[in-house]
Amino acid sequence: MLNRQTVSTQRLAAAASLLIVSSSALARGDSTPALERRTPIVAAVERAGPSVVNISAERLVQRRSSAFDDFFWPGPREGARTESLGSGVVIDASGVVVTNDHVVSGASRIFVTTPDGRELEADVLGADTENDLAVLKVDGKGLRPIRLGSASDLMIGETVVAIGNPFGLSNSVTSGILSAVHRPVRGEGGRTYSDFLQTDAAINPGNSGGALVNVLGELIGINTAIVGGANTIGFAIPVDRVKRISDDLLRFGEVKPVWTGLRGTTLSADNRRVSSRNLGFSVTSVYPASPAEKAGIAVRDLIVSAGGVPVDTREAFDTLLTSTGPDRDLKVELKRGGRALAVSLRTSRAPENLGVEVLRREIGLAVTRGKKALVISLVARNSAAERKGIERGDAVVGVNGMQVESLADLNRAMEKGLSRSSVALVVVRRGHPYTLTFALD
Repeated sequence: MLNRQTVSTQRLAAAASLLIVSSSALARGDSTPALERRTPIVAAVERAGPSVVNISAERLVQRRSSAFDDFFWPGPREGARTESLGSGVVIDASGVVVTNDHVVSGASRIFVTTPDGRELEADVLGADTENDLAVLKVDGKGLRPIRLGSASDLMIGETVVAIGNPFGLSNSVTSGILSAVHRPVRGEGGRTYSDFLQTDAAINPGNSGGALVNVLGELIGINTAIVGGANTIGFAIPVDRVKRISDDLLRFGEVKPVWTGLRGTTLSADNRRVSSRNLGFSVTSVYPASPAEKAGIAVRDLIVSAGGVPVDTREAFDTLLTSTGPDRDLKVELKRGGRALAVSLRTSRAPENLGVEVLRREIGLAVTRGKKALVISLVARNSAAERKGIERGDAVVGVNGMQVESLADLNRAMEKGLSRSSVALVVVRRGHPYTLTFALD
């Protein structure tokens, strides 16, 4: 049996041998010690880092508001020139870069700086304020697109890595865990965005538009917002929504809303529209021959889940549709009376004449193209339009803040406001404009 002195002597000899081997390895330039330190986070950064770019936006500060100004726009909003630093992610080798809308909103010139130091001027192919995403195009060779992951199989507690340009410091890396999914964030004006990834990986101003990746180096989200002081909470737009929004922006230059043909409101525990405890999305109307009617959804049904994602508010349902896109089948779980039901809902694009149909069905007026403007040709008796005093011959020049001159303009304006609970019309009579707001069922 070995005594304590013998064991100590053997340990010292082993340590000396290890020191000699290590010294020899260093002298030879042996990379074995570095390989031993190459963690999954290092590997993820090596894969994703070359796809993350710095974005510099020169702007005249007279611009539309973004719902995320409160998070990342502390400076002046009018009258000055400034330069904003943010981040972006290359998603296609042809030079397509995705970032946050609030990074480039109102910019007069936009520059993308690649990890190898090239500065390239960028054009905006499309932007969407509601989802805070923008797609840029740069003319450059050798750009490395990031590998796109999925948000459908994310695990709470898994390691995530944020890569971006905080405070203009290029390709800075922080790591943490995925703290939550489907997290609501209240933006400017009180709107709640209900489908964010939450992480404790440090995200700072300038990280906006950068990449949130998993340990495989796959993009799982676009970093967007922070909340808190010294110990911040970071939020990212899930990659599935990024894919859907960027695809529409590339194809149409705007996001086309998804049509289901149902309207509804948030049902809370005390039957009020605002409560700390929401029970689901209560259906208030179903359009004839719409996807919702074909699926068997009826008025007073309570939608509690769609596509495997819990639905507790109208905003949650709208966000889910935006992420899903058209021509997809959604398993919708609902409650009807005391029964639990599951139906299959096929999403689609909005019909071309949707705006005209909504005005006819829900407000009670018909619109035709006149010589100089859209003219109201019919006002239904006992309709909302009649109660507001609208008359035949009145002109419609604005819908939901958009100027309309044709039926196509009207349909487009109504389509963009599909999720709204009301519609605002600007009506002109004898040269005097009037703004009238109508609730939608």
